[in-house]
Amino acid sequence: MASIRELHEQLVKKERSAVEITQEALDRIQVLEPKLHSFLCVTEQQALDQARAVDAKIAAGEEIGILAGIPIGIKDNMCTKGIRTTCASRILENFIPPYESTVTQKLADAGAVMVGKTNLDEFAMGSSTENSAYQVTANPWDLARVPGGSSGGSAAAVAADECVVAIGSDTGGSIRQPASFCGVVGMKPTYGLVSRYGLVAYASSLDQIGPFGRSVEDAAILLNAIAGYDPQDSTSLKVEIPDYTTNLKPDLKVGKTLKIGIIKETFGEGLDGEVEQVFKSAIAQLESLGAEVHEVSCPSFRYGVPSYYIIAPSEASANLARYDGVKYGLRSPDADNLLSMYSRTRSAGFGEEVKRRIMIGTYALSAGYYDAYYLKAQKVRTLIKQDFEKAFEKVDVLVSPTAPTTAFKAGEKITDPLSMYLNDLMTIPVNLAGLPALSLPCGFDSQGLPIGLQLIGKVLREDQLFQVAYAYEQSTNWHLRSPKINP
Repeated sequence: MASIRELHEQLVKKERSAVEITQEALDRIQVLEPKLHSFLCVTEQQALDQARAVDAKIAAGEEIGILAGIPIGIKDNMCTKGIRTTCASRILENFIPPYESTVTQKLADAGAVMVGKTNLDEFAMGSSTENSAYQVTANPWDLARVPGGSSGGSAAAVAADECVVAIGSDTGGSIRQPASFCGVVGMKPTYGLVSRYGLVAYASSLDQIGPFGRSVEDAAILLNAIAGYDPQDSTSLKVEIPDYTTNLKPDLKVGKTLKIGIIKETFGEGLDGEVEQVFKSAIAQLESLGAEVHEVSCPSFRYGVPSYYIIAPSEASANLARYDGVKYGLRSPDADNLLSMYSRTRSAGFGEEVKRRIMIGTYALSAGYYDAYYLKAQKVRTLIKQDFEKAFEKVDVLVSPTAPTTAFKAGEKITDPLSMYLNDLMTIPVNLAGLPALSLPCGFDSQGLPIGLQLIGKVLREDQLFQVAYAYEQSTNWHLRSPKINP
């Protein structure tokens, strides 16, 4: 499928209609979904109605925005008015929101065409999209492997051209890790840059919505549309939003020399040898484009995973307390008292991984353990943030592999939670510090599986990340490769 800009030009020149573009995406979904399982629900009728509205504007001679008529997938943990929003959980199996999330409303106002809600790990808790209560999404590059998680459905849908772009959410790497596994571009913005209103909460101090695209420019265009202050979100930042496509140039030899820092602590045990070699080649490529490369140390980086798996489950245990069978969602029909109804509803409605994290979080927040676990994890979080600040005194952008390995086989780690958690080793510290980060393809391993390069920026410097990513992307052809699943 063509890029956003190419499709926009075709629409404006009346070479193609929005209905034709939308129908092409819907046809691909119909063909690929029996194998891929990226979507939990396909909104065919609504998508075609939205496309017809765009065509009517063009016919009337009205100007359309760059996202008008562009097929997009939405992760199924964002509320869509009148359309089922399940968070891939049985407990929300029949939940139809009475309101629209800010992000999906902005996209609708921009004329984007939502073709469906994408699969995820239940309540965004997971790194493989195997924890969905409904289906396991496959990786388009190898159907026996996972697409990453928790936004695996969105990443796989973009990689397989089921939609042009997609929206995901990132709590500890849930956009960047699947972007790496599926060979697409994924951006986790600065915390507060994109409104969380209407996003079903997992860990409120960490969650952030962001874009997926086949190219850096597509991701930048999508972030343009969804970023901005929202009075309905108390954590939303009141800042001016630049045009993230302005500085997309094919090299880095403009203005002062860009300094890039390699995080020393991302190397060593656990990092796959092929991933390391591809990463080093990517660094050499950035140097050839005019970047100055330095090694930097973030000593607290290694404590990201243990502190995250105290903070995030603690927040989850509070956020998920509302699912009790009383207000909305699933209710156990055979309970004989209130306590029994709570217990049976949650037992039947929540999956194993969600239950595990609720129990970890409840334990960490309980009397006698709060100081020993939760408070200490928050102190470590501060140290991680300070490490990043010190590193950014020396360099402009930090780099690391996005994930320590390429996509693993489905079922390989589902019974080993600790091994699964370590997949987010490189990405978690970024969320703890509230920084922006981007993953883009930088090569393939010997089995033909994509490898991602993670760029980490200063607060609100998404523009600089896109600049570096675009220069790298245009000097390579990794983003031009397509998975064999494409018919």
